Amino acid sequence: MKFGMRTMKTVLACFLSMVIAQQVGLLYAPAAGIIAILSVGNTKKKSLDTGIARLVSLGIATVLAFFAFQLLGYGALGFSLYLIFFIPITVKYDLTDGIVVTSVLVTHYMLEQSFALSLILNEFLLMGLGVGFALMLNLYMPNLESKINEEQEKIEEGFREIFLSMAASLNQKEASGLLSFCDNLLERINQGRKHAQHYDENQLLSNNWYYEEYFAMRRSQVKLIKEMIFLIGQIQVEEVLVEDLRILLTNTGMTLSEENDGQSILKQIDLVSESYRLKPLPRDRQEFENRARLFQYLQTFKNFIELKAVFYSEQKDESSKSVERIY
Repeated sequence: MKFGMRTMKTVLACFLSMVIAQQVGLLYAPAAGIIAILSVGNTKKKSLDTGIARLVSLGIATVLAFFAFQLLGYGALGFSLYLIFFIPITVKYDLTDGIVVTSVLVTHYMLEQSFALSLILNEFLLMGLGVGFALMLNLYMPNLESKINEEQEKIEEGFREIFLSMAASLNQKEASGLLSFCDNLLERINQGRKHAQHYDENQLLSNNWYYEEYFAMRRSQVKLIKEMIFLIGQIQVEEVLVEDLRILLTNTGMTLSEENDGQSILKQIDLVSESYRLKPLPRDRQEFENRARLFQYLQTFKNFIELKAVFYSEQKDESSKSVERIY
């Protein structure tokens, strides 16, 4: 039997909140442990949002329950009237996580048939201990950044391999295996994006969307790569026409990286495009169609690099703004 970190944190949060509640003499002390169990989230932000939502919902529930029990008594009718108003309010204000937990605490008012300040304080302390220990133990989370960086490097390597393979496939009738390679690369990107989202959710004091935006950019690039692979299989031109393109693709495969801003490659693409414009006009329809596919391929390639160039520029601007805010 394997015990994960979340299991251990849940058990410890339940134990501590229940023991402290008993030590300070709170009524219904075990409820603090149950609240802790239900409040340990997958991320720091999730635990914090859940804790705040439950404290707010308890305040709303206490007011509603007071009037409901005063009108219909401390029984099933009064509790039902409370729910009639409480559930729609929590749904409207996105506090539904607190419906069950808060309603359990409301039953304490019903059982004690009282809304004495000491009892109200008792319920808020039970809630505070449960969500407090859950949040405290969730402050420790494994750092996913090194794992994300490893995934980035594997993705970069995958793109480099694709470009080198496309260079070798020019003027061939097919780019064998590259589409399935793209699918595998896309799966890795999606997995990396999930880790990036988890990483961002554990940053309480800052919002750093770099990794999520990086994986989103690479995902968009894969779609363009698939278009390029499809076009390669349809391009059949004189070898002299693809020499410059082959050099360009090889160079891209050798230099593509997270830090590369793409500007140098964009200039090379423009030079290759201009050289094609200076070539003699096509002699027949077939040559015209192949030349058109070649231009389409170059434009798609340019769109691929422009995605990275825009991403790099936006991240650079954001970093500059961050430095200005510090100083």
